[in-house]
Amino acid sequence: MTLDEFLVIRESLPEQPGVYRYFDSEENWLYVGKAKNIKKRVSQYFLENKIVATRIKLMVKQIARIDVTIVPNENDALILENSLIKENQPKYNIRLKDDKTYPFIVIKNERFPRIFFTRKYYKDGSEYLGPYTSVITAKDIFNTITTLFPLRTCTLSLAKESIDKKKFRACLEYHIGNCLAPCENKQTEEEYAQNIRKIKDILKGKFSQVKDYMKAQMDKTADQLEFEAAEEWKVKLKKLDEFETKSVIFNPKWNHILAVNLYTTEAKCIINYLYIENGTIISSKSLEVERKLDESNAEVLETFITQFILSHAEIEEVVLPEEVSELPNKVRQVIPLLGDKKKLLDISYTNARSFAMTLFTDPKFDKKRKEFNVLKELQDKLRLNQLPIHIECFDNSNIQGTNPVSACVVFKNGKPAKRDYRHFHIKTVIGPDDFASMKEIVNRRYKRMIEENESLPQLIVIDGGKGQLSHALEALKELELETKVTIVGVAKKLEEIYFKDDPIPMYIDKKSPALKLIQQMRDEAHRFGLSFHRQIRSKSMIQSSLTDIDGIGKTTITKLLQHYKSIANMRLATSDELTELIGRKRSDILLSYFARLDGKE
Repeated sequence: MTLDEFLVIRESLPEQPGVYRYFDSEENWLYVGKAKNIKKRVSQYFLENKIVATRIKLMVKQIARIDVTIVPNENDALILENSLIKENQPKYNIRLKDDKTYPFIVIKNERFPRIFFTRKYYKDGSEYLGPYTSVITAKDIFNTITTLFPLRTCTLSLAKESIDKKKFRACLEYHIGNCLAPCENKQTEEEYAQNIRKIKDILKGKFSQVKDYMKAQMDKTADQLEFEAAEEWKVKLKKLDEFETKSVIFNPKWNHILAVNLYTTEAKCIINYLYIENGTIISSKSLEVERKLDESNAEVLETFITQFILSHAEIEEVVLPEEVSELPNKVRQVIPLLGDKKKLLDISYTNARSFAMTLFTDPKFDKKRKEFNVLKELQDKLRLNQLPIHIECFDNSNIQGTNPVSACVVFKNGKPAKRDYRHFHIKTVIGPDDFASMKEIVNRRYKRMIEENESLPQLIVIDGGKGQLSHALEALKELELETKVTIVGVAKKLEEIYFKDDPIPMYIDKKSPALKLIQQMRDEAHRFGLSFHRQIRSKSMIQSSLTDIDGIGKTTITKLLQHYKSIANMRLATSDELTELIGRKRSDILLSYFARLDGKE
């Protein structure tokens, strides 16, 4: 947009607080900003004598349309600006790039809640505490709380009706003292809930309440002459004291405080935050900030803190190295020059600087950055709403219609997650029907994931063209997942990418890292499926030859295959070894059969 074009619309701009948005000629979001006076703020972009940064000039040239929203006050403008940036990711707004996923401790939203640490965050009603900057720290905290208050670790659905009908039996965890067996009603729901409340207090730094409870239990059991139980409470109390000593490093009266600091160089801008509750740093994190328009440190701080406060409404105070213009929810700003809060800022600065040095020197971060760039390119090429952190790829394998199987390989952060790979025997399809087989396995895979409340992938890749894709899409529609997951098909010959409801395929540059990632997933799915098919076919051939032996039944054949894996290994076995495994009679029959094959009888 030229200055002359802007002057035409300038008079229509309001002189009230609100949010302005810039769009290019293709209606792509360029920038979102807030202002006390929209007309005055927007005019500054087009007055050439006030524009210094080259990138601002470049953005102004791309502006084709300006849209504004008037709001009652500046606080509302701040909130609206933040939500629009998060939802639309405009090209020239500040972006926070997180190269590391930190662990949380999660308290599951379920009857008899489980507690465990995880790197995944789901909006499932569960309570997530953290993130913690170290897996070791998270494990130490987790081990402490589970030692103090035994909890269940099983994934059983402990409905009251099932427990009343005695459908469950206490497992080993109960017998070694790690669980109190709520599955057998040996621990009531209220008793369990009381332990959960105590654990929440510990995780939130409220040690005094838990310690008072433990002292009361220790005194109670001692008065009742239950000295072993009293000793156990004493040991737990001592362990909690040790844990508190390591955790509380500031004034215990500090609560809901956020400390934020920056480390900047010409190449990098790193922001670090520390979150304090009850005098304890309960989470800390460092992020790299991508400046788009040469924003000042105060603007970077304001953008980050606003986003953080809007998702953590309980924050009452922010400790900063310099003042920012305003913060939502009437949060207090503190800019300390001396004292403990200045020390808090120094710690935050040290963490930011350390993170920056790691980015400069550690080749692992360069590798992670490349992985992120590949995923970002894939997101852009396939027009995905989310970065495809979790991708699953499916392939069918059968030779001349025999032993049809399918494979699902899983990539996370652009790398194979082999623990999550899955094999499938085709159960409902008769004959070599790739289309129907694809529909069956996609349905089975995601039906189970829904039932087990697992996180769905951001992208599903189907090895095949329009036919396989349409049948996989039918499975997703039946599960009401069609709009929740992006699915594409990949045809092998020309590397065509097919989308749902689009008959014309997409072609990605053959040198593109995004295409190479898709090819890697497709080839890995083919390899994994083919190896499984060969294994099944081999076992089938072995089993069919063994079934010809009179006196050797299916149970014996299964036992032999599990132990020896192949006929060649069985032939090497001694008579005593076979006798120990399947008994003298069957051993003699098998050895006699091998002897006939060798022409020795």
